[in-house]
Amino acid sequence: MKLRISIFGVGLIGGSWALAMRHAGMTHEIIGCSRSENHLAEAKKLGVIDRYTLDPAEAVRDADVVILAVPLGAMQSVCKQIQAHLSPQAILTDVGSAKASVIEAVRQGLGEIPPRFVPGHPIAGTEKSGVSAAFDSLFDGRRVILTPLEHTDPSAVNRVRGLWELTGAQVELMAVEEHDQVLAATSHLPHILAFGLVDCLAGMREQEEIFRYAAGGFKDFTRIASSDPVMWRDICLANREAILKIMALYQKDLQQLTTAIEQGNGDELLGIFQRAKAARDRFCL
Repeated sequence: MKLRISIFGVGLIGGSWALAMRHAGMTHEIIGCSRSENHLAEAKKLGVIDRYTLDPAEAVRDADVVILAVPLGAMQSVCKQIQAHLSPQAILTDVGSAKASVIEAVRQGLGEIPPRFVPGHPIAGTEKSGVSAAFDSLFDGRRVILTPLEHTDPSAVNRVRGLWELTGAQVELMAVEEHDQVLAATSHLPHILAFGLVDCLAGMREQEEIFRYAAGGFKDFTRIASSDPVMWRDICLANREAILKIMALYQKDLQQLTTAIEQGNGDELLGIFQRAKAARDRFCL
């Protein structure tokens, strides 16, 4: 069955999902909605969406699937605007990186958690943002985590799983708290470190010379510092407890490295580097 799909936030993730659905032949119509008409007009010109509206109520009218791909800080506002217009039969899902925050935003915005709401998060992306960066194979071979709640309609979960599988993604189910802890360690902390390092070096008097001679390692490590600052600000605030926990652990280990260098302890440094290399070689093939 071809679907009428409503996408709030037609950027890299929302736009790529729309293109993947179109490529899979699943779309009857794709409606885009955001606060920027210029952004939506670009999405239509690129063939990512069929039409657009600035009115959230109009966007969800007769929609089979509604996907929230806006920054975390905008989730509650969008839900509040569609609350009286979302069909009970429509499937609502999202792509947010902090699931507890999204679930609470949906609860506050809609007044309840609808049984056909399926929280989700694709572990995919690039350092680029905006609809012009979207492409239909972004999710191919990547993991997508769904975090359904106890009362989530199983048929809605199956439908969302099926749609993601059509994009080529590998879908897994996970508890909300576990998701937020895992992503704090594997995604949120690396982005914070990349942003922090670049900001630190940019503040040095020798910044031009430093960046002029930056080699591949620096560029590889800091690539994600080109990501959307607004999105990452919202993620840090939304998942702050899990992030602070992993940051405290990292700061402890960073102090261990600092002490080893101060003391000229080569054996300690070698042990840390060997363990790190072995772990990465094992898990990041």
